Amino acid sequence: MKLLLVDDEALARHRLAGLLAEIGGHEIAGEAADGREAVELAQSLGVDAVLMDIAMPVMDGLEAARHLAGLDCPPAVIFCTAFDKHALAAFEAAAVDYLVKPVRRERLVEALERARLQRAARLPGRVPDAGDSRRSHLSARLRGSLRLIPVAEVRYLQAEEKYVVVHHARGEDLIEDSLKSLEQEFGDRFIRIHRNCLVAADEFAELRRTPEGQVQAVLRHDGVALEVSRRCLPGLRERLRHL
Repeated sequence: MKLLLVDDEALARHRLAGLLAEIGGHEIAGEAADGREAVELAQSLGVDAVLMDIAMPVMDGLEAARHLAGLDCPPAVIFCTAFDKHALAAFEAAAVDYLVKPVRRERLVEALERARLQRAARLPGRVPDAGDSRRSHLSARLRGSLRLIPVAEVRYLQAEEKYVVVHHARGEDLIEDSLKSLEQEFGDRFIRIHRNCLVAADEFAELRRTPEGQVQAVLRHDGVALEVSRRCLPGLRERLRHL
């Protein structure tokens, strides 16, 4: 199998690579130091399995596993971590095994066999709901692959038919999350200004009234002006007073 090793500690990746060399029969296609890099490499390299730590910067292993499970052909995920407290969450994230460091050779052999069987059977992993834990990134599907958008870079979210358009620092992308679920997950970060629009709290430059009496929210970036509904206006003003 083609494997991807993911750990923010180079020494841990080196030790794992050494165990795999002893076992033989597998190719280490790449290494990553955080969850976001892991997702990007896993889909670009087409790996069969990802051996991944949980506590990592940028994006932790549990969130990375949820993004990986959304790929058209998701790799098997084996968690290798120093703590056993995340085991339940790991299996909810569709992991095939959970190894506690220092990883023992015989347990690694068992985990790799489980990963091989899952790939052979092409068993789809469960994609957990967004509510399973708060995400640091949103996933946009693009011709069978995923594009990860940092939530911190999102300026506003607009519902269009069955999709939501994410307007962010690098452009626009479509995601399949509903606006309601995004508001529930990130309600402290985004403010609803209309039934079809959420705006990042730090994006507001001013509220202005048009000659026709319509209130608009003017955003800091590019001077975008978005319609504010009468229903949302009182709540918006209250939120802005406390920012």
